[in-house]
Amino acid sequence: MKYDNIIKGEFISRPNRFIAEVWIDGMIHRCHVKNTGRCRELLVPGACLYLQEASNPNRKTHFDLIAVRKGNTIVNIDSQAPNMVVKEWIEEGGLFEKIRLLRTEFKYGSSRFDLYAEADGRKNLIEVKGVTLERDGAALFPDAPTERGVKHINELCRGVRDGYGAYIIFVVQMKGVKYFAPNYETHAAFGEALLRAEKRGVNVLCFDCSVVSDEIRIDAPVPVRLKG
Repeated sequence: MKYDNIIKGEFISRPNRFIAEVWIDGMIHRCHVKNTGRCRELLVPGACLYLQEASNPNRKTHFDLIAVRKGNTIVNIDSQAPNMVVKEWIEEGGLFEKIRLLRTEFKYGSSRFDLYAEADGRKNLIEVKGVTLERDGAALFPDAPTERGVKHINELCRGVRDGYGAYIIFVVQMKGVKYFAPNYETHAAFGEALLRAEKRGVNVLCFDCSVVSDEIRIDAPVPVRLKG
């Protein structure tokens, strides 16, 4: 996944979930934050940012916050990116050998899953979660309580009972992590639901990404540790 019109900035503050104040070429601008998560360990004063200039001149904010530099690592925080990079990866043969149909935003039960695939002779439900929180080499999800996430996991279990293939794919939007684990400290119910789901046949996968200022792509598998 490529971005156009990327420029550098410097983080100042985040007045609310959707807006950040940034320095760009000696001036303060308000930009749109494409991630409603906390990102507290990333969005610190002085952090180097990568922003995309908006093509619509009538927008209230003229920039979107795409990525943040954390030490020597660039972390993509665009919450729309994981779905797109997983879709590209599947289309390139990353998950299935023979794909007959691939759709986005598929309604099943009372949930809407990110992807639906008819592939390798089976119908498959796929939920994607972007991961931007790293602590001591561990990629952790979620960074805030997510009842919606628990609901998705439970619906995937129902899908398995109904004969679907079911996948939850965690996309670590950076390189350099050692393993993935549920963030029990933040939302124990999510981790417990994920552990139950794996036991019931839901495929729990995690991949890191190669990230530069203007691109993000699925790269390598990451070990998954589900027990708290």
